[in-house]
Amino acid sequence: MRSTGNVFEDHAYAALQRAGLALLARNYYTRHGELDLIMLDRQTVVFIEVRYRKNARCGSALDSITSGKRTKLILAAQKWLMSNPKHAHRACRFDVVTYDGALEQPHMDWLRNAFTTD
Repeated sequence: MRSTGNVFEDHAYAALQRAGLALLARNYYTRHGELDLIMLDRQTVVFIEVRYRKNARCGSALDSITSGKRTKLILAAQKWLMSNPKHAHRACRFDVVTYDGALEQPHMDWLRNAFTTD
């Protein structure tokens, strides 16, 4: 049985693909953590974190991305770029795709350039 997280990664991938992004990698693992999706938006490499929250008792899906999580994503992205030098010259950004609500009808938000590396 596939995990709920994988189901929402599939939903996010399909939505982003429909929006014109092309897949470069999926579930890229490093010692710093995992990058859910790495896609190309024209000439920009986009590192995408997918989050789901059934209810907001502990905060929204976006609230679950702490500064520590952002640091891990940035380190993982740097590792991916070092391993894929043909993309290292490209502009990069971090997007977050969130799903909040019941499994049957969650609300999706796509936050482009959700945080910066500065």
